[in-house]
Amino acid sequence: MDMTGLLETLGEVETSALGGLLIGVAFGAFAQRSRFCLRAAAVEFARGSIGVKVATWLVTFSCAVLLTQWLIFSGALDVSEARQFAARGSLSGAIAGGALFGIGMVLARGCASRLLVLSATGNLRALLSGLIFAVAAEASIHGILSPLRDRIAGMWTVSGREALDLLLLLKLPPEAGLWIGLLFVVGTTVFAFRARLPLSGWIGAAGVGATVAAGWWFTYQLAGQAFEPMTVKSMTFTGPSADTLMLVLTPPGEALDFDTGLVPGVFAGAALAALLAGEWRLQGFHDGHSMRRYIVGAVLMGFGGMLAGGCAVGAGVTGGSIFALTAWATLFAMWAAAGLTDLVVDRMAERQATAAA
Repeated sequence: MDMTGLLETLGEVETSALGGLLIGVAFGAFAQRSRFCLRAAAVEFARGSIGVKVATWLVTFSCAVLLTQWLIFSGALDVSEARQFAARGSLSGAIAGGALFGIGMVLARGCASRLLVLSATGNLRALLSGLIFAVAAEASIHGILSPLRDRIAGMWTVSGREALDLLLLLKLPPEAGLWIGLLFVVGTTVFAFRARLPLSGWIGAAGVGATVAAGWWFTYQLAGQAFEPMTVKSMTFTGPSADTLMLVLTPPGEALDFDTGLVPGVFAGAALAALLAGEWRLQGFHDGHSMRRYIVGAVLMGFGGMLAGGCAVGAGVTGGSIFALTAWATLFAMWAAAGLTDLVVDRMAERQATAAA
C-alpha cells in the first residue's frame, strides 16, 4: 500500500496516530459486541463450564494467528524488528508479570482492554480501574515501581530471535506458522459451533482478531515508507494507556503515535457500538469492599502488564500471533493465575455465602 500521499498531507506521526485511531475504533466496536475478555474465558475454563466465553477468546486468538501468519508468509509483513524479537526478552518478567496480571484481572473483573471497553459503555467501576491501571503502568515505566520491575525482569533474560521466536526455537519450517494458524481455526470452529457461539460472537471475535493483524500490517507498511524510524507493532494496552494518560496530563504539543491514537479509538468504537445497541448506561460501585478489590486488581495489572511486556491482548493475542516465546509464557501465566485466583477468592466466597444461607 502506497502511503506517500497520506504521509505528505498529514505527516508521519499524524498518519501513525490516525491508523491507531481507526484500528482502535474497529477493535472497540468488535470487542463490545462480542464481550471479548480473557478474564471471562479463564474463569469459565477454570470452573469447568467451558462454553461461549472460551469460544469467543479462541476465535479471536485463532483469527489473529492465522491472518498474521498469512501476512508474514505472503511477504506483506516482516516482524523481525518487532519489540518481541529485537529487544532482550525477560522470561522472569513474562512469568511473574503474567501471573500478577492474571490475579489483577480477576480482582478487577476485566483485563485492560475489557476495562477500556466497559468504561466507554458508562461503567464507572471500569473507568476508575482503567485510570488506576494507567497510573500503575506509568509508575512501572518511569516512576516508583520501575526499579522493582527492572530487578524482576533481569532475573532471567534471553536475547536473539533464535531464542525468542518459538518457530525458530523448535526449528520449524517458515510455513509452519500458517499451518498452525489453520489448525487453530479449524479446531476453534468445531469447538465454537458446539458451544453455540451466536453469530454476533463469531463476527465480533473474528473482528477483534483481524484488528491485531491489521495493526501489524499498518505499522509495518508505515515503517517502510516513513522517513523517521517507526516501530512495527500492533494492539496492546498497558504502555499505550500510560502514554495516553501522560499525553492528557502534559502540556499541548506532545508527539502523537499509533499507541496514543489507539486508546481513544477503542473508547470511541465501544461507546458507539453500545449506543447503537441501546446498552449504554451508568454503573457504579456496590460498596467499599468491591471498590478496594477493583483498585488492587488495577494496580496489579498495571505493574504486571509492564513487567510482562504486554497485557492480555498485547502479549496474549498480539505477541502470541507471531509466536514470541515471552508472549506465550505470559499467556500461560495469566490463565493459570486467573484460574487460581478465582478458586481462592471468588469460589471460596461463594461457598461461604451458600453455607451461611
